[in-house]
Amino acid sequence: MTAQPFPVSEIVASRRPHRKDAARNYDALLAAAREAFAESGAEASLEDVARRAGVGIGTLYRNFPTRRHLFESVYAGEVDDLCRVAEEVADQEPWAALTSWLHRFVDYTVTKRAIREALNDESEIFLACRESMYAAGGPLFERAQKAGEARTDMTFDDLLRMVAGITATNFLDDAQRDRVLSVALDGVHTPS
Repeated sequence: MTAQPFPVSEIVASRRPHRKDAARNYDALLAAAREAFAESGAEASLEDVARRAGVGIGTLYRNFPTRRHLFESVYAGEVDDLCRVAEEVADQEPWAALTSWLHRFVDYTVTKRAIREALNDESEIFLACRESMYAAGGPLFERAQKAGEARTDMTFDDLLRMVAGITATNFLDDAQRDRVLSVALDGVHTPS
């Protein structure tokens, strides 16, 4: 797999400030927002996000004029990270590459679930994220199918819906979630 520009990568790059100090604050705010949204959902306090990032609320609003802008930026950043993971694991054996990517996808779904209701499925950001995610993970799934390591009677969309459905369930802990995911992936895996 060769590195290719994903639509979401362009969006993320265009929003990130160029000055080093501003970029550091921007990155800290995104990391803090991810954490806050994962813990408290879309209603997380913006003051809490700024506090976690170690900046003032004015810095938050300079970077993200609206709550929606922050949601979109966090979401786009998560999908951009997911695309980079696809490139990083592409040299692994087909099934290992796919499952490595899917485990990162599980982490992404936590953030997505927290801010999903705030995003419109037809927004430019959402569509670019979806296109990028499918362009990054789809080839990993196809490669596993061609290697005879993944079922051929399902699509990449089927796989993502299955994994997203599993992660939408409340679990006692991450270990239980990982066990259930492993059982589901056993149903996809066709070891040679």
